[in-house]
Amino acid sequence: MALRRPMVAGNWKMNGSRQLAEELVKKFGRLKDDSAEVVICPPTVYLESASKLLEQSKQSLDGRLVRLGAQNVSHHEFGAYTGEVSASMLREFGCNYVIVGHSERRRMYGETSDIVANKFATAQKMGLTPILCVGESLAAREARRTFEVIAGELDAVIEKVGTMAFDNAIIAYEPLWAVGTGKSATPEQAQEVHAFIRQRLSEVSPFIGEKIRILYGGSVKPSNAADLFSQPDVDGGLIGGVSLNASEFLALCSIAMNAE
Repeated sequence: MALRRPMVAGNWKMNGSRQLAEELVKKFGRLKDDSAEVVICPPTVYLESASKLLEQSKQSLDGRLVRLGAQNVSHHEFGAYTGEVSASMLREFGCNYVIVGHSERRRMYGETSDIVANKFATAQKMGLTPILCVGESLAAREARRTFEVIAGELDAVIEKVGTMAFDNAIIAYEPLWAVGTGKSATPEQAQEVHAFIRQRLSEVSPFIGEKIRILYGGSVKPSNAADLFSQPDVDGGLIGGVSLNASEFLALCSIAMNAE
């Protein structure tokens, strides 16, 4: 991990408010260490407010400590797709990152691995860095199919854009059985899967395998973050519920900055 800058990305999901954005950005003023990259992903309607707040606080955008991400993006560049948001729109509001393939999008909204791969490709084409989520269900884990499921989700993207596209991407391992449940993979379980992901990419490109940042997502909190982030192939976290608590989220950022 020494060669890879840790990242802590906060996914607010369908939560938050302007007040929360203001509270978080105010506390970001305490961040002086840039050894970890911090990203916040508020709902789309709050992106403009968050972007302005970060810019005014001089904590964001290019080259600063905190960056902005979106939770979703259309796999179409433009057109008659009511309710969708394009990658170019997200860029216009200062986004650097976008989450694609989150388990809730796959499970609740029927996003297939093919759709996720197209979103990944469109995001990159328009200048966004995708945060690709992969992960297995409890049934798949109990059936010892974890690696099979994750390999399939990775391969769908590789077949679309090639392994070298991961030179400008982040991967987040989020076991479905740990997302929003209060349960978390043990540090050893997380490390095992992260190592598998890194090795699979390394088989095609050792450079990409070594460079790619792989985050863990699944009920990460200050009480378990240090053990998770200290694993050799865990490069930070994709944070859900805790990202809505400014003090706890900043505590996670501090843990990532000091991870060894």
